Amino acid sequence: MPLTPERLAAGTSLRVTGGERAAALAATWHAALTDVAACVRPLPGSPAGADGGAPTEPLTEPLTAALTEGGPYPGCWLESTGSISTEVLGRFAPGVARDTHLLLARGARDDGLLPYKVTDDGPAHAQIQRVTPLARSVWEQYLRTGSGPGDSGAGNRDTDYLREMYAALAADDAWVAEHRDTRGTGGVEAFCTYDTGHDASPRFWHVPDTCPDGDPACFDAAHPLLPFVAPDLTAEAYARRVHLARAAEDLGEDPRPWRTAASDSLAALDRLWHAGDETWYDRDATGEPVRIRTDVLLRVLACGVGDDALFDRLLRRHLLSTRGFLAPAGFTSVALDDPRFDRDATRNSWGGPVNFLALLRAPRAFEAHGRTAELARALRGAFDALLRADRFPQTLDPWTGDAGYGSGYSPAALFFLDAVERFFGVLELPDGGVLCTGLSAADPGRWPGVESLTYERPTRSGVWAQTVAGDRVAVTRDGSPWLAFPVGWRVELAPSGEVVAVTGVSGRPVAGTLTLPDGTRTDLTLAPNERVAPR
Repeated sequence: MPLTPERLAAGTSLRVTGGERAAALAATWHAALTDVAACVRPLPGSPAGADGGAPTEPLTEPLTAALTEGGPYPGCWLESTGSISTEVLGRFAPGVARDTHLLLARGARDDGLLPYKVTDDGPAHAQIQRVTPLARSVWEQYLRTGSGPGDSGAGNRDTDYLREMYAALAADDAWVAEHRDTRGTGGVEAFCTYDTGHDASPRFWHVPDTCPDGDPACFDAAHPLLPFVAPDLTAEAYARRVHLARAAEDLGEDPRPWRTAASDSLAALDRLWHAGDETWYDRDATGEPVRIRTDVLLRVLACGVGDDALFDRLLRRHLLSTRGFLAPAGFTSVALDDPRFDRDATRNSWGGPVNFLALLRAPRAFEAHGRTAELARALRGAFDALLRADRFPQTLDPWTGDAGYGSGYSPAALFFLDAVERFFGVLELPDGGVLCTGLSAADPGRWPGVESLTYERPTRSGVWAQTVAGDRVAVTRDGSPWLAFPVGWRVELAPSGEVVAVTGVSGRPVAGTLTLPDGTRTDLTLAPNERVAPR
């Protein structure tokens, strides 16, 4: 049975009242569901048994459905579709997210290398092409499958799924360690442009797009600068190993070798740091940094690298700088003040345009450091651009926000669905907790605005509905009043529904009252990103 937008929404609804912006918001949300649903389809090698035989149980229906990239990419890519995209999709269609992971695992070569993509022609292995750690996506999907010791809720987590994915990821890790560290640095090497998916980026000027003869274990030996020790590939290895340690521990295996390996990856990444520029650069075969500021910075941060102090410095110097990466339409793929920056968004390019894959990854960096207020401000331009667009493209013009290359691109549609939940609605976390975020969806001074926005979604802890109207937010649980608080706050809830913390997510201090289910009222004034536990 095809995945329809209605099945994808699965009880989730968005109701918006007001003028033109309200109509555009509702229409774009429904269009995003439609585009994502259209990107779910059978692919060769979709879940069968690990030995190629009968499907393992339990599997979702349809057994052969997986998420595809959409647009000009008719398949599932390891760097995006099967990883960061499934982290959002898992909140709407967890079974499809799970089957997409299994598709990649069962497309591995006999020597352990995972496919960089699976298309109608089957699994492909010509490069390694990875950015977001699949192991993190798998771990979070595993958390969504049920409850473990000490968790609330009923049922057991899907350990068969975790065990199969763990084995595949461990074998892939061994392949990468053997074949992509030819210089013995402990980092992961890029042999070609496509290894990082940075098509048309000046990062790889004069470097071949592909590996010789499609062999991912080989690079052009005549090239004087290859291979590059790559920060984003090395950071992905670090995050992969961190999450494999968690999986190993849950499966009753020793996590310590994975933790040691993760520390080794982090040490290798430290050697790619350029203190003067405060960023990470590729190191070429001569040991010199390739000094081109690209969204490698955001990729590394989205893999969980760096503490709050480092993130704050990089935020000020690079990410929120309008000389750095912050254009009106969002984060650019090359720094705006780099002479090689190219804003042309009409082609598949990571040479300057805003790319929705980078925007989809960005919350993993910002939210980890409690910088939701800045994230909301930075992504607002891209969100508004989709309200004006006639399609879900891969790229945006950084200046105008005009839709660029491609259409029907699932990362762009998933970015929009994620942004609605993250900033104006209800977002269920992998552990069953819930975030209720009450930013205003209005846009004063541009379009006739939004009078009210109601977002409702079922979760493991009940059906939550949040209404943002005027300067107040009201939340119900299973139809009963649960919370009230001012616009500009986020309330974090445990799986039980108990309030864990309240955070200011506006760009300015917001004073107001938090009303709890028992009628208790707490007055607070919260600065941007200030997080407090109510008494």
